[in-house]
Amino acid sequence: MIATKPLDLRSNLRKYMDFAFKGEPVIIARPKNENVVMVSEKDYNELMRLRQNAEYLARLDSSYEQLEKKQTITFSLDELRDMESDDWEPTQKTKDFVERIKDE
Repeated sequence: MIATKPLDLRSNLRKYMDFAFKGEPVIIARPKNENVVMVSEKDYNELMRLRQNAEYLARLDSSYEQLEKKQTITFSLDELRDMESDDWEPTQKTKDFVERIKDE
């Protein structure tokens, strides 16, 4: 990892962009420790992919916990189709589930 100051970055922008493109992150030091990191688009995309994967895995973990705690409800295909209607009213099954979840 390479660190530089904004003034040096401006004077040598191409050099630092080449470092970032070659996979070497560049830290641009700023006052009050409000630093910025320059990375290549490829590295940035990889970081975003990893972040999205972590968020997805966290949602799966949460869903699994809900399943284990029996905080799930099952609907038939016909019930789901009925829910698409603009005038759909929650069934007793749905109301009971919502009440049960509130109490937990």
